Amino acid sequence: MVPVSERTDLPHVVVVGGGFGGLAVVKALAKAPVRVTLVERRVYNTFQPLLYQVATGGLNPGDVTYWLRGLRLKQKNLRVLHEHLVGIDHDARAIRLANDEQVSFDYLVLANGVTVNFFDTPGAKENALGMYSRSQALRIRDQLFIRLERSAFTRDSDDGLRVVVVGGGATGVEVAGALAELRTAGLAPAYPEIHGDAFEITVVQRGAELLKSFHPSLREYAAKELGHRGVKLHLGAGVAEVRPDAVILTDGTRIRADLTVWSAGVGPHPEVDDWDVPRRNGGRIAVGADLQVEGRPGVFAIGDIAESPDWQPQLAQPAIQGGQQVARNILALLEGRATGSLQYHDKGTMAVIGRRAAIAEITLPVTSKKLRLTAGLAWLVWLFVHIMSLVGPRNRVTTLAGLVTRYGFPFHRRPIPIVGDVPTIRPSK
Repeated sequence: MVPVSERTDLPHVVVVGGGFGGLAVVKALAKAPVRVTLVERRVYNTFQPLLYQVATGGLNPGDVTYWLRGLRLKQKNLRVLHEHLVGIDHDARAIRLANDEQVSFDYLVLANGVTVNFFDTPGAKENALGMYSRSQALRIRDQLFIRLERSAFTRDSDDGLRVVVVGGGATGVEVAGALAELRTAGLAPAYPEIHGDAFEITVVQRGAELLKSFHPSLREYAAKELGHRGVKLHLGAGVAEVRPDAVILTDGTRIRADLTVWSAGVGPHPEVDDWDVPRRNGGRIAVGADLQVEGRPGVFAIGDIAESPDWQPQLAQPAIQGGQQVARNILALLEGRATGSLQYHDKGTMAVIGRRAAIAEITLPVTSKKLRLTAGLAWLVWLFVHIMSLVGPRNRVTTLAGLVTRYGFPFHRRPIPIVGDVPTIRPSK
């Protein structure tokens, strides 16, 4: 008997990208009379909102990743293809993969997300570390511990660790807060050799305030909490250049940087230029209200890579809701019905700063009013939302255990971080 995922008599839906949007499409088509092929260059899904916890020793990388082939245990019409999209032949209704394989489609969904955008800042690509993938997060963690061990060995206060976080959005604030927790609770007892301000954390933000998408009261709370944790804020100046040992700002300020973490923005992957699709602001693919690519019937784009007339933020919920709407629209086209527009429901945004410190702006149903939370209550809401959003029960359990161990009472007093890969000391010959 031919598996459902291989039946050529069924309409073929090809989904490129295994992130929030791509998985939403795949899952919504689980019982549809179609065969689905998921094309992803990695063999796993990454829960990006918690990558900064991996980068700062709070979670293992396996806690925030899910093996994509595990989806086939419950979804028989799914085929998972570990490859990379390099071209689209719209006339032939086929995509070309990096291994030169051609995959035909009846419907195509582009949901492969974006990557770090350095905005052509001199030296940024060479000397700053992005945090948009598991490998990037692990690289940051390794560099942190390599530098810490070096500082402890030399016992030279001038040879400490200076970390500069570029970008004052939610990611930048969460990275800085997690680094402060690591320094204060996780490292102070373990590294008594590193004194005072030898481990310094600075957030650089071009605008005059952090977290510009949040209410002013929440911005003020976040800035106060970061200051309470010893994080320095340099606001009102952008980055003019990133050097191996410093960040130079547009106002002429030079900030020493042993490690620069770039969280200032994202942009489409370069290969999108070869896909022959219309683009909008920042290079995002232009789609209509029903999320079909303009001028390309049957081709959809969702998530961070797409921009509709009703602009949506580059967050998880727009991608998830967009994926669900695309699945409904594909079924409508199969049945000869009109497609529908995405009616985005803003559920709110949140960010964690540290133990018992977080901000949340939640949209209440029906009234659409905003409920603004701070401190411990916001932290609990953040924890619940992130745990429940993970794919797979194992990931939920291990992530919950990791976060409780890092932040919960009484574990926070002596949390043991997940150490980076520091090179082995070998005898000289």
